[in-house]
Amino acid sequence: MAKLSFLAGFSAGYVLGARAGRERYEQIRRMYHHAKEDPRLQSAAGIAQARADAAVGTVKAKLTHQQPTAGGSQSTVGGSQPTDRGQGPTAH
Repeated sequence: MAKLSFLAGFSAGYVLGARAGRERYEQIRRMYHHAKEDPRLQSAAGIAQARADAAVGTVKAKLTHQQPTAGGSQSTVGGSQPTDRGQGPTAH
């Protein structure tokens, strides 16, 4: 009898919890769709995207124009050029 009472209580709790969980899920889903269609949020997202694109462009430009530092692996000794080790023949 104790097992039957436990199973009945567990089942009722599971069903009520699942129903409450589904209602909360639907509420969150509605709030998300409402926020997604808000012009203020779309504007803010567009501004953030533009700033991120600009930052990426700036970093790329700095990396492509960066000069090798003194003492780095690209330094030359005795006027010789660095070699292309282990990467196959190159046209000079």
